[in-house]
Amino acid sequence: MLEVFTEAFWIVFAIAGIGFITSIVISRNDIADVLWGVYPAACAAHFLVFRDVAIMRWLVSALIIMWGVRLTLHIGSRNARKSEDPRYALWRLSWGKFFYLRSFLQVYVLQGLLSLCVMMPLIVVFSASDHDRIYSTALLALGVVMWIIGFFFESVGDYQLRQFLGNQSNKGRIMTDGLWRYTRHPNYFGEIVMWWALFFVVCGITGPSVILLFALVSPIVITILILCVSGIPMTEKRYEGDAAFALYKKRTNALFPGPVKESD
Repeated sequence: MLEVFTEAFWIVFAIAGIGFITSIVISRNDIADVLWGVYPAACAAHFLVFRDVAIMRWLVSALIIMWGVRLTLHIGSRNARKSEDPRYALWRLSWGKFFYLRSFLQVYVLQGLLSLCVMMPLIVVFSASDHDRIYSTALLALGVVMWIIGFFFESVGDYQLRQFLGNQSNKGRIMTDGLWRYTRHPNYFGEIVMWWALFFVVCGITGPSVILLFALVSPIVITILILCVSGIPMTEKRYEGDAAFALYKKRTNALFPGPVKESD
C-alpha cells in the first residue's frame, strides 16, 4: 500500500506545484478550488494506465474520474465568470509579505494532503491483493446505488443553483426551489454520500481487512470538512443577518433532504 500511496503523493504534489505557480501567474488563488476534483481523478487515470487493472479497479477509478471531471468543469467554468473568490482575495491582503509561503503551505500543500485522505478508497483498491474478487455483492451494489444518488444530488443541485444565479431577476434572493427546497446544501449532501458510497464499494471488493480501515478515512474526512470546516459553516456565514436566509434555515434541513417545516 505504501508504494501506491507514495505514487499518489507525488502526483498530487506535482499538481499542487503547478497550481501554485499558475496562481501566481494569473493572480488568482481560487484555482485551488478547481484542483480539488483534479487530484483524485488524475491519480485514478494514472493508475489505470500504469498499474495492473481488473474490472473492480476500473469501477472505482471510473466513478472517481466521473466525479472529478464534472466537479472540475463546474468550478472552473463558474470561477471563469467572476473575479477571485473573496476568501482568497482577503488572504492576499492580510498575509502581506508572507503571502506566497502561506499560500503554498496553507492552500496547496494542505489541500493536497486532504485530497490524499479523501482518495483512500482508490489507493486501497489498487493495493488490495485480491482486487478482482467480489467479497460482497450486496455491499458493492449498495455502494454503487448510493454513489448514483450522491452524484444526482451534487450535479443537479449545482446545475439548479447555476441556473438560479444566472437569472438577473433572482439577484438578492435565496435559492429555495428544486432540490434546494428539501436541503440547504444538496451538493454537499451528494458529495458526502458519494465518498461513503465508495467506501462501501471497496468493502464489497476487499471484505474485512486492516487495509480497509484506511478507506474509512475518506468519508470521515470529507464529512468533517463539509459539516465543520470549509463546507456548510463557511457558506452560511455569508448570510449572517439575512432575514430571508434565516427563514429558509428555519424551514429547511441543513444537509439531509426532508420535508419543508412549517414556520411558527
